[in-house]
This record gives sequence, structure tokens and C-alpha cells, in this order.
Amino acid sequence: MESKEHILFIVSRFPYPLEKGDKLRAFYHLKELSRQFNVTLICTTDIPVSEEHKQIVSQFCTRIHIFQLTKWGLLLQLFKAMLGSKPLQVHYFYRKSIHRRVQEIIAQSKPAHIYCQLIRVSEYVKNEHLIPKTLDYMDALSKGMERRIQTEPWYKKWFYRLESKRLKAYERRIFDYFEHKTIISEQDRKLIQHPENQRIVIVPNGIDNSFFETLPIHKDYDLVFTGNFSYAPNIEAAVCLAEEILPRLHQNGIPCRLLLSGASPSKRVLELQSGFVTVTGWVDDIRVSYQRSRIFVAPLFIGTGLQNKLLEAMASGLPCITTSLSNNALGGVDGENILLAEDIDTFVEKITQGLVIEGKFSLIATQGKHYIERLYSWEKQTLKLLQLLQKPLL
Repeated sequence: MESKEHILFIVSRFPYPLEKGDKLRAFYHLKELSRQFNVTLICTTDIPVSEEHKQIVSQFCTRIHIFQLTKWGLLLQLFKAMLGSKPLQVHYFYRKSIHRRVQEIIAQSKPAHIYCQLIRVSEYVKNEHLIPKTLDYMDALSKGMERRIQTEPWYKKWFYRLESKRLKAYERRIFDYFEHKTIISEQDRKLIQHPENQRIVIVPNGIDNSFFETLPIHKDYDLVFTGNFSYAPNIEAAVCLAEEILPRLHQNGIPCRLLLSGASPSKRVLELQSGFVTVTGWVDDIRVSYQRSRIFVAPLFIGTGLQNKLLEAMASGLPCITTSLSNNALGGVDGENILLAEDIDTFVEKITQGLVIEGKFSLIATQGKHYIERLYSWEKQTLKLLQLLQKPLL
């Protein structure tokens, strides 16, 4: 039997638990790539990684190297960032000592390919010119920062303006150091300001369809929104739901209940808890949150990339109402497999239809589930990445 080739897989956060989009994407890419390659995982982390989590990820890796980022090191890097020109997040995840260890690992293991998830770890391998490399931009991070300028308090705007400018320049500059580039969506590819950005291969996120099967659970919530609630776009959406959409529904005589379910709820999100709003925090099985609810609503007006929460909700058989911004990467068809709203009035109108008219969105929910099952399995989405990693250095 022919032995598998060896690849190096570098991430900025340990890919478990799956409470953030980058960790979920890395986890399933590792799972799929391990079928074809022997994978050495290198990751930085600013929090301890439990043995249980290591064991879960180790089933897809031949070796795992975890590098702890200390608080003192973080302070030093933040100081350097203020004096330098690279994005703050690139400085945040970089250490010279880790760089030396990465070079040693490469020299010892001689990988056939190096894969980096996110530009924030690209400094570790950008000058490795004898091994083919793939950079997963994932999202246009610069645009995400730019959009936050409009929503952050005045005293934070300078930071997001500076980071957006630096990210935009770095996204363009790092492009030429890597033979192959990937990104989640076409809309994000267009936002990478490099003249050859069409060379970036689109590798969308996927879904584990077998995991998100419909469960026989009583629906005790009318609306649900999920996500990491320390992330600004999710916080904005949660506040919009609880303080703008829900009161309007109540005024219209629809006393519906909202479930906000996801990791790390910020103080602002926790303050939304009321008789009609439940904030769960982290849940062990997110499927239960979807299945306890009638409609998934995502009023996301900022943010980039393909929303995993949309994939999960549709795969769970829920009718989904969201914005065209969130749907751009997904490619759903309004009124066929998804419902789109661009303002509060339209969200209220469509939610009202779904709650008042029995079975109004049943067909849309069914077609949405079939759409995800057909196009968005992780196995299908990872095929393009597999092809890139099998290409030799030219």
C-alpha cells in the first residue's frame, strides 16, 4: 500500500471546541484531509487546551504541536504592533521563538505541502520557498473591520479604522508569498485587493448532514438565533432581535419567545435576558436549540463570509429569515429555500406570516434543507482544497 504524503496544517487557535467559525472550518478540514494525508498540526493558543480536546483532534493528526501565547508576550506584541505596520492580529499571534520551532519542525518532517488558515499565521512560513503553500484567507478580514467602524463607540473607531487599513494592505501583500489561496465566498474574494484575486479558489464551509437530522423535540421557542456572542455582528443581531423586532411583534399581538443560544455571551447580550428572551450561553448540543424553535432569524447587517449558523439552521429543517448580506455567500433563493429581509419592517412582516399562518414556510424549510444537503457537505466542499494540496511546486 502506498504511504500517505505528509502535510503541515497551521492554525491560530486549537480547532476544538467548535464555538468559533475558524475552529469549525479547521476541524472539518482536518477530518477530510486526514483521509488523504498524514497531518501535523501546529497551533497557537492564548487559553489552555484540555487533554480531552487534544484527544478529539488527535484522531485526525499524526502529530500536534501546541504553542501557548503568554500574557506578557501579548503585551510586548501589542506594543510592537503600535510601532509597526502589520495588522494587530498578525502581531498578536506571532512569536520569534515559535517561528524557530516551526522552522525546526519543517526541517525534520519535510512536508509535501504547508497549509495556513488565516493570514494571522502566515508570517511563520511565508519565506518557505521550497515547499508549496496554501493560504486560506477564509474571509476578507479587512472588510469586517471596516464595517465595524460604523457600529463601534467613537473611542474605538480609530482602532478599527487603523486595523482595517493595515489588513487591507497585508491581504494584498501576503498574496504573492503563497502558491495557492482559498476563501469562503465570491463576495470575499472580490474584497481582496490584489490584481490577481481571481486566482483565489473558493472553498465554502460545509455541514455534517448526518449530525443535523430532525429531532422529535417540543418547540417551546418561536424564534432562535445562534452564534458566538462575543463577536460584534452577532451581538448587534441579538440586540436587534430583542430590542427592535420582538417589541414590534408584541405590539402586533404576537407574544413570541426568543432563544439566543451560543458561546461567550457578552455583557450586552446577557442584559437581553427577560421573560420573553432566553440566553443560554454555551450548549453541548446546538441541535437542541434549533429543534426547540420554529423559525431561525438572523438580522445580520455587518460581517463577512458564509455563516455556519445558516447552514446549521437550514440543515435542521428550520425556515430561515436573514439579510442579503448573509445570503450572498450561501446563494439561497428568496422565497424558494430562504427568506430575505433588509429592514426591521420586513423582518417583522415575514416572522408574523411564519408564526400566524400555520405551515406558511414549511415548503421553504424543506427545500432549504435539501439545498444544504445537496451542495454543502464537508466532503464535497473540501474536494477543491484536496486538489490544491496535491499540486507540486512549479
